[in-house]
Amino acid sequence: MGTPFVKKLEQEFKDGFFSTDSGDLATYGRDWTKVHTPSPLVICFPESTDDVSRLLKICSENGVAVVPSGGRTGLAGGAVAANGECVVSLSKMRKIGAFDPLALTLQVDAGVVTEAVHEHLKPEGLTWPIDFASKGSSTVGGNIATNAGGVKVIRYGLTRNWVLGLTVVLMSGEVLRLNGSLEKNNTGVDLRQLFIGTEGIFGMITEAILKLAPLPKESDVFFFALPGLGPVFDLFSEARKSGFVLNAFECLSNECLEVVLRNRGFTSPFREAHHYYVLMEIERPERADGREGLEAWLAGLFENGRVEDAVLAQSPKEAQSLWAMREGISESLSALGMLHKHDISLPIHRLKEFIETWTRDLSENYPGLKPFIFGHIGDGNLHVNLLKPAPMDASEFKAACAKADAKMFGWIQEFEGSVSAEHGIGLLKKHLLAYTRTESEIGIMRKMKSVLDPRGLMNPGKIL
Repeated sequence: MGTPFVKKLEQEFKDGFFSTDSGDLATYGRDWTKVHTPSPLVICFPESTDDVSRLLKICSENGVAVVPSGGRTGLAGGAVAANGECVVSLSKMRKIGAFDPLALTLQVDAGVVTEAVHEHLKPEGLTWPIDFASKGSSTVGGNIATNAGGVKVIRYGLTRNWVLGLTVVLMSGEVLRLNGSLEKNNTGVDLRQLFIGTEGIFGMITEAILKLAPLPKESDVFFFALPGLGPVFDLFSEARKSGFVLNAFECLSNECLEVVLRNRGFTSPFREAHHYYVLMEIERPERADGREGLEAWLAGLFENGRVEDAVLAQSPKEAQSLWAMREGISESLSALGMLHKHDISLPIHRLKEFIETWTRDLSENYPGLKPFIFGHIGDGNLHVNLLKPAPMDASEFKAACAKADAKMFGWIQEFEGSVSAEHGIGLLKKHLLAYTRTESEIGIMRKMKSVLDPRGLMNPGKIL
């Protein structure tokens, strides 16, 4: 049955190792973008690094391209298989291995779901501090391959900070075991970093040794109402200087809050609408003088006019409700209709200038396009969204967005920002890479690709 390649898989692997079922091809051939029509040749389900090594060697010998597949929660088309590729799903590689209580490390397969790692570590009072809305679906390998961020980057940094060792399989089938569980290893190029954040174009991550952190202490969640954009950044500056441990600092415009309230049926924490809101989470001070200091700091915010109103969650349930108002924005916007969105980042000190420049241009030149702004102000990451007005047809909306984008990406380049903060480049943003990376940088990436994957068979067409 099938092609010579598929027949080779039948000979080399046990029953159930692969599928050519049309439903599986459609499911495993795409990610959350759902832009490209999936058209993979076959879906394979290895159970070990050895399986992956044998499979990639066969793919290489037969000239079959490979697309690594984890939780497929990406938003840049990085896990799309649209040209007859072999999708390598790690859904059967979910072993949680050795935990080292002295070194505070955990060995896992790359297919382990992020939330499963969190639950596994809870009894130990530890966590792998990579946290975001899709943690119940995303996998460790995907998190590493995209250098995932999330809502607590301001405290913990990106995924690459929490990976000690990697096992990677190259397209040739060669297995690289990089760094192990060493904290220090100053012996030349750190090859781990070639595979973190590069979306699987150099090799396929199959195992990892994760660096762990203590579970966060109890936290306080505040929802602030502010009179404008300037006060948002004033509040951030004050929070940075306060001496409190800042877990998250999230911003959303009133337009975003209104959409979430309407879509989710929530009630606003405030009696009146305000221009901007900030959700801030801090580690709760344990000492009495720390709590008194927090109360004095909050009182000062009102006295100097930094904030107009504020709510403090009185229970974990209330904290969850406040977080839901921030985390429900993307889904709520998508429910309204046709949406044009970007995930960008700017140096924090240029964020205010960028937002004001972008929104002023939209108002003056594209009055029909309504902006929705939210994001992780604490790490410079903005999510900018444009919603198609009801009277405007789709082609007109796309044309207007393209014109507005050209200016926006010009400002991002001028302000030394990035066209993709955390979603990656994948298929969807390849044409934008030059706004963020120089010709020399892109040239070096191409040379690295040619060394590690000379035939261009590993996740082809992504990034480059």
